[in-house]
Amino acid sequence: MKERHYSVLLVSATDNFVEAVRPMLPSGQFDVKRTTGSNDARRETAQNNYDFIIINSVNRTENDIDFATDACTGPGCVVLVFVKNESYYPVYERVCEHGVFVLPKPFTKQAFNNAIMWMVSARERLRRTEKKTFSLENRMEEIRLINRAKWALINTRGMDEPGAHRYIEKQAMDRCISKAAVAAEIIHG
Repeated sequence: MKERHYSVLLVSATDNFVEAVRPMLPSGQFDVKRTTGSNDARRETAQNNYDFIIINSVNRTENDIDFATDACTGPGCVVLVFVKNESYYPVYERVCEHGVFVLPKPFTKQAFNNAIMWMVSARERLRRTEKKTFSLENRMEEIRLINRAKWALINTRGMDEPGAHRYIEKQAMDRCISKAAVAAEIIHG
């Protein structure tokens, strides 16, 4: 797999957690920014998109859990929450349906590395889905543009719908341009 670069927002009020996690996120692959709480993190994510958000939830605060579930609704973001071992199952049950990963504290380096690999896999899957969605949206816009051009030909030149369609296709082939370009000329010209 080719190596990608990921942006990471690390949310933790404690320096010990940051000092433990940051060395496990190599700077060549991960660009890490830190906030000290979920309120600061909300402001940060309103201004910037992140591939990963890693939250050190202290005492299972509702604000952290709410932020984690909200952050998963953003574009292409994968969220990991660290919680105390005794809080793991209640938090997991609450955030699982939103796609939030949860790890209990204390954690081992191997557990963290596994979690990062899962997050990378999830992010790459989201990236492919975003690409397909973007492609479909562009195709739908092109279809809408061509349909508007067909209606313009029907209204101004008295063509029927199949005739307007053939006209746009023929113009595109004869001039070696896309049907969308022909449609735009018809509409705006």
